[in-house]
Amino acid sequence: MPVSSPLLLAGPTASGKSALAVALAERLGGWVVNADSMQVYAGWHLLTARPSPEEAARVPHRLYGHVDPARRYSVGDWLRDVAGVLEEARAAGAVPVIVGGTGLYFEALTRGLAAVPPIPPAIRDETEARLARDGAEAFRRDLLALDPAAATLDIGNPRRMLRAWEVMAATGRSITDWARETPPPLLPLDKVRVIAIEADRDALVARIEARLDAMLAAGLVEEAAAMAARGLDPALPAMRAVAAPPLFAYLDGAISLDEAMVRAKTDTRRYAKRQRTWLRNRMGDWPRVPMGASADAALETMAARDA
Repeated sequence: MPVSSPLLLAGPTASGKSALAVALAERLGGWVVNADSMQVYAGWHLLTARPSPEEAARVPHRLYGHVDPARRYSVGDWLRDVAGVLEEARAAGAVPVIVGGTGLYFEALTRGLAAVPPIPPAIRDETEARLARDGAEAFRRDLLALDPAAATLDIGNPRRMLRAWEVMAATGRSITDWARETPPPLLPLDKVRVIAIEADRDALVARIEARLDAMLAAGLVEEAAAMAARGLDPALPAMRAVAAPPLFAYLDGAISLDEAMVRAKTDTRRYAKRQRTWLRNRMGDWPRVPMGASADAALETMAARDA
């Protein structure tokens, strides 16, 4: 694999992805490119653990905080944006180091994304309201009645269930039908170098809790208050960022700050578990490095895979 090939780095939250991505970009003369669905939003810097100002100053960073939280930003939007960044990087002779924890972004990038027409906001809002009202089990049952082919999807993931429902409701066709017409991927796996961080569960939990405590000390509540002050629809993706709802509940006076932080840590641990499951089930052939691995160790692991 040429040393100029794009490099994809995946891992769960709090596993040290940003630090490793910066080290790799420095080593390769590259740019760090975001593949995290919440780090795209302006306003969430602490909560989403965007790269620190010190990290951002070391190498160019792209697709961080460039989306207004009032906007619904889709995986298709990200693919269009990342395609432009890849062109810029090629022109500049820079190696893209694409890093994040959003498995669907990596899947769309390396396997392609079905060209589903835009979903009308009314259908999207109605679908989200149905899930909130009926609960996951009833929603799943109704989805399978509406679209039996959805049984082949990972519909244990609420976002996947929502997507399957809204696509059927908007187009009259199953999302699996659309998937069969998927165009070629932007970066096929045989054209890129890939690596994932293997996170020890107990160590990751400790890091999650310590990081949230550090976020709180650094002004997390103030960041959430600034976001809440915008008065945005709470159903927007940016307003449902992991750990955001309990902070909003605290700001509304519904729970104490201690309870908000307990819930935030619980939500983040559950999110990390889902990410680790995705990595195991959908990216199991990606070579692994442990948390804290150096850039040289990651490059050696990738070279061994490509040998």
